[in-house]
Amino acid sequence: MTTRKIKIGIPKGSLQEHTLKIFKLAGFNVEVFPRSYVLGIDDLEIEAFLIRPQEIPKYVERGNLDVGISGEDWIIESNAKVEEVCDLEYAKRDIKKVKWVLAVSNNSNIKKPEDLEGKLVSSEVVNIAKKYFRDKKVKVKVEFSWGATEVKPPLFADGVIDLVETGESIRAHNLKVLDVIFESSTKLVANKKSLKDKWKKEKISDLSFVLKGAVKGEETTLVSFHVLKDKLEGILKILPSRGNPSITKITGTSWYDVTFIMLERDVKEFIPKIKRKGGEGIVEFPLNKAVR
Repeated sequence: MTTRKIKIGIPKGSLQEHTLKIFKLAGFNVEVFPRSYVLGIDDLEIEAFLIRPQEIPKYVERGNLDVGISGEDWIIESNAKVEEVCDLEYAKRDIKKVKWVLAVSNNSNIKKPEDLEGKLVSSEVVNIAKKYFRDKKVKVKVEFSWGATEVKPPLFADGVIDLVETGESIRAHNLKVLDVIFESSTKLVANKKSLKDKWKKEKISDLSFVLKGAVKGEETTLVSFHVLKDKLEGILKILPSRGNPSITKITGTSWYDVTFIMLERDVKEFIPKIKRKGGEGIVEFPLNKAVR
């Protein structure tokens, strides 16, 4: 019997490494082959393709792909009619949204978007840029940028609308931000017809569930420690509210085992506090997936 499959688009480029890491945490082994857009994946019900994120939304809309991972920015820019399955939240480096900003040279006399009237703005997201200025009733010429947009002002453009994750590139190229256009995160999107197929819908839902769990697992960690009974109440008061600690009495002793989940970025702050309040044998465990 022929195995049914769903076709998925994996973003090539800046999101590629982080996406493959998320798939690994979700339990998939994905192999990238030299000079091939077809990926190896250890799931007989999935065909995976490495495609530029700018193209994935349209391929999903047309049905070339059943499901794909792309930035919200490229979904809006391409005006693709797709269904959002879930927000995967991650960017190139971290679990967070990225920003598209309007920026000009630090040495420019341009102080606000309206000062760009009649001038040239360069951007990879031409449709988004045009709508932004149209909404502000500012007439500018928007020119498509093939990349390295941040180097354009002031010689090749008066301003740019560019993607910012850390702000390092903006600072390095002596630019100042005039406005934040919008924030974007990574989405799992599906073809509308595919979601009407019962088998495909279930497979896509399962994929969404484990990928979302892997994202949550990457940003959280499990912490466990022992504490004496007379110090338990005081130590519980300092734990993060989202932790929902599991508390177990250690048989035959006056000690309790406390285990809870917290954001990894907060560990360095809470472990010393736990120690000062009487916590002993503090251990941190990485999480591959955190599902609810």
